[in-house]
Amino acid sequence: MRRRTSVSTAVHETRPTTLRDGAFGNARALSCRECGHEVALGPHYACPECFGPLEVAYDFPGVTREQIAAGPRNIWRYQPLLPVPTDITESPNTEPGFTRLLRADNLARELGLDKLWVKDDSTNPTNSFKDRVVACALSAARELGAKVFACPSTGNLANAVAAAGARAGIKTVVFIPANLERPKQVNSAVYTENLVAVNGTYDDVNRLASEIAGEEEGWAFVNVNVRPFYAEGSKTLGFEIAEQLGWRLPDQVVIPVASGSQLTKVDKAFRELVELGLVEDKPYRIFGAQATGCSPVAAAYKAGVDAIRPVKPDTIAKSLAIGNPADGIYVLDICRRTGGAVEDVSDDEVREGILLLARNEGIFTETAGGTTVACLKKLVETGRLDPALETVVINTGMGLKTLDAIGDSVGPAATIDPSYAAFTAIGIA
Repeated sequence: MRRRTSVSTAVHETRPTTLRDGAFGNARALSCRECGHEVALGPHYACPECFGPLEVAYDFPGVTREQIAAGPRNIWRYQPLLPVPTDITESPNTEPGFTRLLRADNLARELGLDKLWVKDDSTNPTNSFKDRVVACALSAARELGAKVFACPSTGNLANAVAAAGARAGIKTVVFIPANLERPKQVNSAVYTENLVAVNGTYDDVNRLASEIAGEEEGWAFVNVNVRPFYAEGSKTLGFEIAEQLGWRLPDQVVIPVASGSQLTKVDKAFRELVELGLVEDKPYRIFGAQATGCSPVAAAYKAGVDAIRPVKPDTIAKSLAIGNPADGIYVLDICRRTGGAVEDVSDDEVREGILLLARNEGIFTETAGGTTVACLKKLVETGRLDPALETVVINTGMGLKTLDAIGDSVGPAATIDPSYAAFTAIGIA
């Protein structure tokens, strides 16, 4: 078992005296990822025995492809596989998910790949994949009787929490680094008057959130004291990829890494689908993508070590700027186990990745997506990703949120007078 730093597990209970039957669906308990110790379902995130992280364990019923296909065209089609009640669709929420999986032939040709797909989560309600995880966290907060719905965030999560809280009619407070991109600040403040900017990095904001969770009663921090439920929402990316491919797993998938939770839960989704007999068991490779200015997991992978050395972020990819990623060691495990890798790219390469996706497939991604596409390109060029195998790359957010990152790189090809002669002079025709 890995040695982990001791952390406090004390949080104020948001849990009602008794949970209603089926409050968390088919979830059985919270299980420690390190020692396997189980605790009752509730607002807990660290194992009381070894301080390891907790995740949701299930007693799954038999589930068929037909049952899933008959469900709503959002993440609740996978309700039996999530820690949410059977009546989840009756609770006001943003109904995220079932976003498009696009065949990316133009980008594939550009990069030298035989078959490439883009899982485009920029079309979620607040234009990022965070709507998925927040929907599951909101359900848990409701069932536990929370009075305040909150989060520390690098931007996209704040947008999703603020919108979901407004939809649910619950008081919402979101905390962000003060230097966050202006569009992401506006996208949160429009939904809630309780946007709090904190001087410091995301890791500073996260520490503050943990302290507040320990002092204030009735606060559900989506990625702190209800984190195990929140994280399960990322599984729906893996479920959808498999379903949209005709109920089969891809050969390779490239996923951005911030905390690392998304990558670990896509892997969990694939394994659960195999366990349930919904897809055929087959090898698959998982690759992680980071920006060089905040790449502690990539650095550990390349050094061949297990320990993640925290860093101070310095990158335009602010949504990936988590210098001490909670799930970093598990990202390493999964990428090594599946034969993948963790790569990183410079900020200039991130910008190039944004343009590659936009000009080849008409998808405007934020800096996290630019990081992932750029890492895909680098993995192909270095021979670590097999260009002959079917590959999926995940786009987690919309480019309109990070305009400053690309604004100086694009613009008018020319400024001309309104005459045909002036047009012909610039040589575009």
